[in-house]
Amino acid sequence: MATADNTNFENVLIALADPTRRELLDLIALRGQATATALATAVTVSRQAVVKHLTILKDAKLVSSNRVGREVRYKVCPQQLSSTAEWMENLAADWDRKLDWIKRMAED
Repeated sequence: MATADNTNFENVLIALADPTRRELLDLIALRGQATATALATAVTVSRQAVVKHLTILKDAKLVSSNRVGREVRYKVCPQQLSSTAEWMENLAADWDRKLDWIKRMAED
């Protein structure tokens, strides 16, 4: 099973539920790394809003930050996405098994 706990899966799903955060995550992945200032020029929200969104992404462990001089650079943490996807696949498989059992019971 995945290495992150269920609480963080919830944080990941909450973080990914917002279209602006998904857009920021895509932009960071595309660029390799990015600052809040650079990201703010590519989206329709203010730099302050970008920073708030990045904080949520960071709390969900979807991005990490690194200070270089006066800049804070963000990069995607693919392991968290992989862990969450694995958790979702396992959850779906559990439901498939339960639904198959219900179907068999109804047909008998």
